[in-house]
Amino acid sequence: MHKEFFIRILSSFIIVPVAFFFILKGSFFFNFFILVILLITLYEWHFLSSNRVYHIPGFIFIIFSFYTFYFLRNESSYFLFLLIIITCISTDVGGYVFGKILKGPKITKISPNKTYAGMLGGFILSLLAASLFLSNLNIFSLSNAEYPLEKNIMIVVLCISFISQIGDLIISFFKRISKVKNTGKIIPGHGGILDRIDGMIFAYPIIYLSTKIL
Repeated sequence: MHKEFFIRILSSFIIVPVAFFFILKGSFFFNFFILVILLITLYEWHFLSSNRVYHIPGFIFIIFSFYTFYFLRNESSYFLFLLIIITCISTDVGGYVFGKILKGPKITKISPNKTYAGMLGGFILSLLAASLFLSNLNIFSLSNAEYPLEKNIMIVVLCISFISQIGDLIISFFKRISKVKNTGKIIPGHGGILDRIDGMIFAYPIIYLSTKIL
């Protein structure tokens, strides 16, 4: 367990800076990066859902989800794009750390490692990370004028965190049906790309559609 935890942490220290390098650079760098991640995700989904009724619908959903990644980053709201990814990452980290430390009752048999303590930890760390992000917008070449810091922003963060956790459970459900632990082995200690972005692929399209409706 300690070895797995160490490998997971070490991988994160490599993956997160690399991902943010491409995200912050934007233009060709981001487009190339997101295309590579999309192709790997589709590859993992193919083997996770092969011969299942949801195989093709899953492909369509993933492609649409990545379109919303692209659109929010390049065409719509860079601020919202960053808020979503920071919230999803912190939710994932908070859920993992709080769940491992506090343990406690399980949420569902679909994902036996998910606990109520982890769920709460995901919400708490997402709020802290979002607050830190909002206090340092200049680091990301953003300013307060580009997005009004309304009082309900933390409600938005909680909604993103909730969607991310539901997305995690949905992919866990598909993994349980296919009787696999991870969607792949490309990231040491984490599994596949889909294992790491399972919350994001639901958060981005839902928030994107919300901005179109509201």
